[in-house]
Amino acid sequence: MPKSLRLWMLTSSIVSLLGVALAIQQLGPHPLSSNSTSRRSADLNPPARPSRSGQEIAPQGLFAPPRGDVRLVVISDLNSQYGSTSYDPEVTKAIALIPGWQPDLVLSGGDMVAGQSRALSRVQIQAMWMAFDRTIAAPLRQAQLPLGFTLGNHDASGALSPTGSYIFNQDRQLASAYWNQQKPGLSFIDRAKFPFYYTFTQKDIFYLVWDASTAKLSAQQLAWVEKSLGSPPAQAAKLRIMIGHLPLYGIAVGRNQPGEYLENAEQLRSLMEQYHIHTYISRHQHAYYPGHRGQLQLLHAGALGSGPRQLVGSDRPPQKTLTIVDINLDSATTTYTTYDMKTLQVIHQQQLPRQIEGDNGTVYRQDVTIN
Repeated sequence: MPKSLRLWMLTSSIVSLLGVALAIQQLGPHPLSSNSTSRRSADLNPPARPSRSGQEIAPQGLFAPPRGDVRLVVISDLNSQYGSTSYDPEVTKAIALIPGWQPDLVLSGGDMVAGQSRALSRVQIQAMWMAFDRTIAAPLRQAQLPLGFTLGNHDASGALSPTGSYIFNQDRQLASAYWNQQKPGLSFIDRAKFPFYYTFTQKDIFYLVWDASTAKLSAQQLAWVEKSLGSPPAQAAKLRIMIGHLPLYGIAVGRNQPGEYLENAEQLRSLMEQYHIHTYISRHQHAYYPGHRGQLQLLHAGALGSGPRQLVGSDRPPQKTLTIVDINLDSATTTYTTYDMKTLQVIHQQQLPRQIEGDNGTVYRQDVTIN
């Protein structure tokens, strides 16, 4: 990277951090959700010592869920219109609030920038990644929060031309250049194909990130997935989580069709179950839905940026969301606390459909038992 560009990114990051600090001061208290009056709220700034499991922790004024052994914050689909170097207010609000939940790890589900357009120049794509860095990545680094992520179709689409070449090869090259200059704070196991697919561990959990930026996964990648899931680090972990942009099943209006979910979903689910994957975290559908199918938990993270969508079969309006995942390692259970980032109110699972009859399969809500 040219020296001038490095200096520009450093200056931009400093300005961004000052902006985030101001945003935190301006957020102020917010009403508690209707059934959370007995919950305590934590200070926005985390304590110096690590928090303990069971403590009720959240930014000031928000519903404070009991902390698990491990806490994740899941954000996704952050981008705006093609080529945009700005983010919606809900995105900057979320980044300012995240340290107050005291997570062990932040997971981004892709579409961090707004590429996938041949009209965008190299300079424009680089500008988008610099905007992502100063608005999102730099504040998380400053808070010393590790950032795991998967690349979305608007970051680095894996779509192929009839000749087998990448249609958006420039997007992929520049995404790789950006991420290979960063230190996301992850304990990598295999980063040979980083940032497209890789594995890491944290607090007895094994994470596998695959390149699900398109509906079809290559045979080469699937062979790597199976080898990675069968490896000693994966099988020795107390829990295994997979992360990808496209989901296994369609759940959202306008995305419930081929090309918007992964091909061969049942075979992929069978592979995950074979290697005891607990949860597959996906995005792209722009709608939050905590689900399960078979033995696999399915967390569909909603959109935090532009374009949230309705769930199939639901009249509930679209919402921009952020999800806290609290994990109990001994019982291998996960608890989701999801906030509407416009109102900062909690979205309760019972407000969502019991099941979604998608184009390629039925997904059941997390709390619904199937005999």
